[in-house]
Amino acid sequence: MPPMYLSYCSAFALSSLGLTLHRTHLISALLCLESMMLSMYIALSVLPIENQTASLALTPILMLTFSACEAGTGLAMLVASTRTHGSDHLHNLNLLQC
Repeated sequence: MPPMYLSYCSAFALSSLGLTLHRTHLISALLCLESMMLSMYIALSVLPIENQTASLALTPILMLTFSACEAGTGLAMLVASTRTHGSDHLHNLNLLQC
């Protein structure tokens, strides 16, 4: 396994591990999601160049666009939950209550 591929996979794995283990604040979950998207973007951008294969140039840009939309939606949810519940703790958020 090439070292660059190992670093992409380990960055994604550490981000998903952080998402599963550190679920106290909404902002930490959003940061883990963003780091997962960033590692996927870098892998989609660099791996075709490293392997000298043809790739779609539009795919990393679409990934980056969806990542920006996800970040904006996550921050909007963070602000809304902080205004209504007073904190960004995930245990305060209950989807069964309206």
